[in-house]
Order: sequence, then structure tokens, then C-alpha cells
Amino acid sequence: MKSTVSQEDIRRIISVEHHDPFQVLGAHVVNVEGKNVIAVRAFLPDAQEATVIDQGNSKREYPMEKVGEDGFFESLIFDWFDISPYRLKKKYSSGAVDVIYDPYSFLPTLTDFDLYLFNAGDHHFIYEKLGAHAVEVNGVNGIQFAVWAPDARSVSLVGDFNYWDGRRHAMRVLGGSGVWEIFIPDLPEGMLYKYQIKTKSGKILDKSDPYAFEMEHRPRTASRVNFLTQYQWGDGAWLEKRKSTDHLASPMSVYEVHLGSWARVPEESSRWLTYREVAPKLVSYVKERGFTHVELMPILEHPFDGSWGYQVTGYYAPTSRFGSPQDFMYLVDYCHRHNVGVLLDWVPAHFPSDSHALGEFDGTHLYEHSDPRMREHPDWGSYIFNYGRHEVKNFLTANALFWIEKYHLDGLRLDAVASMLYLDYSRKEGEWVPNKYGGRENLDAIDFLRHLNAVLHKYHPDILTIAEESTAWPSVTRPGYDGGLGFDLKWNMGWMHDILTYFEKDPVYRRYHHSNLTFALLYAFSERFILPLSHDEVVHGKGSLIRKMPGDVWQKFANLRLLYGLMYAFPGKKLLFMGGEFGQWHEWNHDSSLDWHLLNNELHSGLSHWIDDLNDIYKVSPPLYEVDFSHAGFEWIDFRDDAQSVLSFLRKSIDGKNMTIVVCNCTPVPREAYRIGVSEQGEYHEILNSDSGFYGGSNVGNRGRIPSEPIPFHGRPYSLSLTLPPLGVLYLRKSQP
Repeated sequence: MKSTVSQEDIRRIISVEHHDPFQVLGAHVVNVEGKNVIAVRAFLPDAQEATVIDQGNSKREYPMEKVGEDGFFESLIFDWFDISPYRLKKKYSSGAVDVIYDPYSFLPTLTDFDLYLFNAGDHHFIYEKLGAHAVEVNGVNGIQFAVWAPDARSVSLVGDFNYWDGRRHAMRVLGGSGVWEIFIPDLPEGMLYKYQIKTKSGKILDKSDPYAFEMEHRPRTASRVNFLTQYQWGDGAWLEKRKSTDHLASPMSVYEVHLGSWARVPEESSRWLTYREVAPKLVSYVKERGFTHVELMPILEHPFDGSWGYQVTGYYAPTSRFGSPQDFMYLVDYCHRHNVGVLLDWVPAHFPSDSHALGEFDGTHLYEHSDPRMREHPDWGSYIFNYGRHEVKNFLTANALFWIEKYHLDGLRLDAVASMLYLDYSRKEGEWVPNKYGGRENLDAIDFLRHLNAVLHKYHPDILTIAEESTAWPSVTRPGYDGGLGFDLKWNMGWMHDILTYFEKDPVYRRYHHSNLTFALLYAFSERFILPLSHDEVVHGKGSLIRKMPGDVWQKFANLRLLYGLMYAFPGKKLLFMGGEFGQWHEWNHDSSLDWHLLNNELHSGLSHWIDDLNDIYKVSPPLYEVDFSHAGFEWIDFRDDAQSVLSFLRKSIDGKNMTIVVCNCTPVPREAYRIGVSEQGEYHEILNSDSGFYGGSNVGNRGRIPSEPIPFHGRPYSLSLTLPPLGVLYLRKSQP
């Protein structure tokens, strides 16, 4: 039989050079001697013989002729009036026989509308179309694979199901969309795969799927098919409650956690806890300490442990270090069923240049900038996303929505937002490209962040987006339509810097740095802030929080209790990195567990009890959380007493009727008969004293209750005469009649 396909087309199929192998392979109407017949073609490099099996009523078999020696087969079928469903029977040299559906006999499953939205940057659920998905086509079950690689010469699906042979499942490109697609019948969930991309220069790249829901355990880099369907959620009550909660007027105390080093299993070579193992342990501990939320440092798949998860190679896959995607669902579900919220660190600012991941994905700078002055982050050596490219913006926006939709997360904290906003971030003159107006603002990144926040809050107005933004960029937490970026909260990096600078000083010098305590109130209500004492402050030689504190061991713990007491009283939500709650001496090390044995020491356990009580008082005291973002919730009593390093203020509830008075003595000198003004006559109750012996203090205080005196002070008609404990903080509340 003379073949109806040219040798050039056969060559292009065998060498994986064809942009649309479906034009050659599969079933086609051809003209043979003036008559239309059906030609079925297949490239089966491991087959000795091949047959077409009619899946219609006839069930006839049609032998295929081998065209050339490389496994290209063709059969001319004269008694089909139209292209019928069929299967291929392959016979191997061993005598074994295999019957398969021909992948090249199926039409594309992505619609033109899907492709249009994606290319426009506005397909919010593109993760349901690109990647690997279970679909049914013409009554046949299988997996649709799709990937965006617009500048590739060809793309093939490779995996353990086809011997990682790029010739066997070459994909087709769908018009001018840049999306390559193929449907493989009868593939099971759990298969490993990659995309083998041939660049225009002929270079072969083996790439993980950018939209893969699961990845192999590092150092292996293949993607794994996972449909994310095998989990039954039980957090419906939490999600319903979340819809009716005003998070910004509620207590929010966040425990920041690195899952790989919070706790390990020392009996088993200090291995990691799995998602399912850590769930009950972490939740029990968080609830005992009184935190309302956990914030997980990035658990998106990453190859290098030392990046702590901030160099992501699998944006849609929770890291396999601790288990499967369903295991991570269990962790989130367990938290919710025990009334603990879950926030996730998310990294849209940059990504590593690892050869299997996003960098130079199709042989061009697809996800990153092509201009070297915009491409690499100068501090981290990683690539910067090109936010001006619609499909890249779509990839990131859909990814953020994916984690909320599929994993029920309560919010995302966006890492390194400042590096996104400024074109000259960490760059010298001449090393950056100004925007079209000649400025340093990254207009594409600004547009992306506004769009991202708008999309997330459109679908889930009850979740939180939090910006780690370290500069004075204006209106981070104002809506995009009002000129802002649209975040719910912003990390108050200025407060963290100032407060730690102050507390590192020997108390004898603190009088000269009193403004470090008060300066933040000049801008405290310009944004909606969260006050972080984060992992960034206890790494890279900075020392742990307890080691930052001056003085002997007792003074170090007293200082840290004072710092925490001031943080919980200050306007803004709260965040504390793990280990800080019990005063870990060592800097955080991602390769080892926290030093839990320290809790056997009275000072360490006392600090832990202080955190417990701070969280408990905080959650039942509306003045401490209801009005965090307005002057109406805060009032100075005296911020001028720098000579004695004493600070006093009050927090007010939303109705202005309930108040909490806070007095901080930032020196180791107890102060007798220290007078502060109050507005109401009556008896005041000491609800917290950081110097209590229960916390490891010296028990200096006011024996619980202090009567007001009709002595005007601080512009108020009454006053209290207090005993201020050394390096201590007092919380006072007027007793109710």
C-alpha cells in the first residue's frame, strides 16, 4: 500500500517537530484514486504489528501497514462512510498484545472561550483547564493535559506510562493561544509526568507542570496526577461562621509556623512530622497558648530546604515533604474543626531559575522578564515575574484563588511586596528600567496586586490578604477603586524595627530613645496594621528574641515579657514566630526542632504562661481589638515621661464605654507612687502584671486593686497612685459596680 502521508510529515512526527501531530496522526478522510476513504495513522515505536478495531457495530479489525522502520503505521479503511470510534491493538515482539484508545482520535477539550479568557489574563479558574484533569470524551474516561508554551517548536507529554519517550505523545497547539493539549484515555490517577519541550533552537527541556497539583519528593522533580477529589471536608461550620465575622474588629493573634522545624521525631532520625501527624499536636498547642490563627511559612513545593519555602517551583502543589495534598487538606480541616484559622505565606514576587521549573519555560523568558535589568532579583538571584504579561498575571491570580478554593484557607500573606512595587528595588542607578512616565513604580505589579485583591474578595469577601510591605508605600490597605492596593492588612515593619531597636538598648540609655516607642502612633492608623515579631528577626545572626534583650537572665525574660505586653496592648493585630513564646535561646534553625525541653525551666515556662494569659485577656477584652485602625480606639495618658522610661495609654472599645489602661516601666527600677490620670472615679483592677511570680517575675505590684483619688493629673479629674514593677507592664480596668 502506498502511504497517503508524505515522508516529510512522517519525519516530523518521528522527530517530534510537528506543531500539530493531529493533522497527521489519527483518522482522516483522504482521497485515493478519486475516492474518499478513511486513513488511520499511528506512531507506535514499540509495536511489531498494529490493528484498527472498529468500536461500532461491526467490531471489524483492519490491519495496519508499517510505513518505514520507526513504528509509523497506517491503515486505509474503505468501508467506513465516516470516521468511527476505534481502538488500536498493538502486538509486541514478545507476543504480548495491548488494546488502547488512540489519543489522536479525540477533539480538544478546551473551549475557545477558555483560551480567550486565559490569553486576556482573566480566567479565574484556569487551574481547572491547564494541568492534568480527569475528563470524559465521547464516553471515554481519561486525563486531559494542557500547558502554555507559546514559543515551543513542539511539546510532548512524557511519564512513567510511556517510558519518558517524547515521541509517543506529542501534543498539539491550539490556534494562536500558545496552549498545547492532549487527551490520554484510561490513565490512572497517581501517574508521574512532565512536559518535554523542544525549543525553536532545537534544545530539549524537561519541565514540571506549572499547574500540577502534586509533585514528587525532592530532589525528584516530576509532577504527579492528583485530582484533589479524595477528601471529605468537615469544616462547614467554620466556613459559615467566617462569612459573618468582621475579622478587622475581632481578636487576631497569629502563631507563625515553619512546619519542617516546629517539632520533629527524634526517635526516628529527627524526621519531619507529616501533615496528619502535626495537625493534632499543633492545634492542641496553639489552643493552649490562646492563638486564634496559625500562619504557615510557604508549603508550596520547593526544591531547597534552606529557602524555607520562599523559592517555589510548584505553585499549585503543597510540598510532598509532609505528605499528599489530601493530607494537607486534613491539616487545614483539623484546624478549622477546632476553631483555629489558617493563613499561608504566598510568594508572587519571584521564583527560582531551576531548570525543571518556570524559568525559560519554553526556551524563552516566558514567566520572567526578557530584559536582564528587570529579570533577576539582585538579592536572591531568582527570577521576577513579568506581571505585564496577561497569562502570567492569570497564572498568579488563579493560583491565589486556588489555595482559598481547594484548601479552604482563611487568608494569604504576600511575601516581599515592596520588591514588587519598585523597579529599582535593591538596584543601583543604571541597573533598572523606569516606567513609561519615568518613575520607579512598577505599574504592572501595582495593577496585578489590585486585580488580585479584587478577584479574591469578589469570590471570598470573608478571607484576608496581608501585605509584607516594608516601605511607606501609601494606601496599601485601601481599596483598589480608591487608589489603594486592596489588602486587608499590612505588616507594620516600622513598628517591629523601632520596638526591637529600643528593647535591645541597655535600660540606662532608653530615655534617649523614647520616641522608638511612640513614633508608630504618628502613622498607626494610616493603614490597617498587623504587628509582627516574625521569623525574619531571629535568623542570619540577628539572634533570638530573648538574646536580643539586655541584662542578666532575669532581666532578659522581664524585658521580653514587657515587649509582648506592649505589643498586645498596641493598636493592630498580632503575630509571633514560633519559639518566641517560650524564649528559645538559639536562632531559628530550619533543620532542627524547636528546643521544647526549655519549657522544663521556670523562666521559660513562665514566659509561656504570660503568652497564654495575654492571649486570653486579649480575646475577652474588646478595647484591645475592636478599634485597631482608628484614633477612636487609642488615647495617650502620658507619652512624655522619657526621663523614667515610662509609657501609659488606654485602649477603648467601639462604644467608648469600656477601657483598658496600660502602663509600661521600661527600666529595672521599681517605681513607687507613680501617678497617672484617669477620667472616672472608682476602683481599678490589675488584670495583668508581667512581674507576677507566676511568669517568673518578682511579684512587685498593686495587690490587685487600686482606688482612684480626687487628685487631678494628666488633664483628668482623678488619678491612680501605682507601684510600677521593674521592666514590667500593667493592664488595669475599672471595676464594675
